[in-house]
Amino acid sequence: MADTADTTRSGGGEATPVLRKAGWRHIGPGIVVAATGVGAGDLVATLIAGSKFGYTLLWAAVIGCLVKISLAEAAGRWHLATGRTLFDGWRSLGRWTTVYFAGYVIVWGFVYGAAAMSSSALPLAALFPDTLGVKWWAIICGLVGLVFVWFNRYAVFEKVMTFLVGLMFLVTVYLAVRVTPNLGDALAGLVPVLPDGSLLYTLGLVGGVGGTITLAAYGYWVNAKGWRDAGWMKVMRMDNRVAYLTTGVFVVAMLFVGAELLHSSGVALAKGDKGLIDLGGVLEDRYGAATAQLFLVGFFATSFTSLIGVWHGVSLMFADFVGRLRERGEEGEGGGAAAGRAEGVPAAEKSLPFRAYLLWLTFPPMALLFLDQPFGLVIVYGVIGAFFMPFLALTLLWLLNSSRTPGEWRNGWLSNGMLGAAGLLFVVLCVQQVRELPW
Repeated sequence: MADTADTTRSGGGEATPVLRKAGWRHIGPGIVVAATGVGAGDLVATLIAGSKFGYTLLWAAVIGCLVKISLAEAAGRWHLATGRTLFDGWRSLGRWTTVYFAGYVIVWGFVYGAAAMSSSALPLAALFPDTLGVKWWAIICGLVGLVFVWFNRYAVFEKVMTFLVGLMFLVTVYLAVRVTPNLGDALAGLVPVLPDGSLLYTLGLVGGVGGTITLAAYGYWVNAKGWRDAGWMKVMRMDNRVAYLTTGVFVVAMLFVGAELLHSSGVALAKGDKGLIDLGGVLEDRYGAATAQLFLVGFFATSFTSLIGVWHGVSLMFADFVGRLRERGEEGEGGGAAAGRAEGVPAAEKSLPFRAYLLWLTFPPMALLFLDQPFGLVIVYGVIGAFFMPFLALTLLWLLNSSRTPGEWRNGWLSNGMLGAAGLLFVVLCVQQVRELPW
């Protein structure tokens, strides 16, 4: 059952939310956003950074977690402080945000659907060789994700995600301990240093791990939990910190594995999700089949949580997007927030737009599993995707420093500094991603 907030009445008769005390029993949306945001590709990027530079870039991974904490906190704070959804906030900045989001969510969802299904299929194909090929495992994963999200509400979704995160946590920590990390070198890696040729890897560690549209979905999961107003602010902030502490453990553990297992032996991994299959082979040679299979189970948990997390969270955002388009012309400035409030989430999970986007994420991308991705689609996907994180950081900076946010909950100097730094970082990464596209 969703949590509810108490209120008191002020002298004017208005409901004033009572600040709830943060407690472990409330933790939930943070676990969901951590599990969804860390995918197989993120773990490979961290492994490769560890294999090339050892522990030297550990500091970048820590800073990356702090950046994501600031972004997710800002998204959650907007939802709770204003009672409006993030897309409602974006729309108040001008029609250009609607045009951008429409293009992004359609093209990104089409390509991401195929990538998520393939990533979940790879460890299954390795665990059960001589059964089904990767493409058929991918289709099964997509259909299972569709059925699960279609028929379950947020409470069940959160419980399953929590279980899979626990599995990921145990596997990654076990591997980090198994490779016997050099703690002295690891502590030295907390001192900011940039070895030759490490700039792009550093920026990737700071900006990439756990940094996707799921950061924007965090506010929607906060609402789905039943946190409806500013009375839940302390709870949300604790939940968010737990989320990125969890993310930090994943990242540090995989950096340890890359530094000890790969850097010392000079082993190179393939880029992308297939790099984790390479790691499975290395683990089997070094520690035996049981460790390799355990790793593949963790690999599957990492990939499948990203799949069902996006299937649920981005579908909620799309449902809100469609709802706002329907309201255009029917509301005054700052009004019409009801459809995006916490009480609207259960209805959104059953809505036609929510389920339509679920189908969009599942069935059209299956064509890409059997075809090479069209060249033009890759270009469009790369350009639109590269702009999303700077878009998120800079629009949150705008919204939370304006009169759209109640004065008590506007940005302070720390939030402005973190969001400003995040925006600058993501602009640099955006330019680099666009330059590297196969024009």
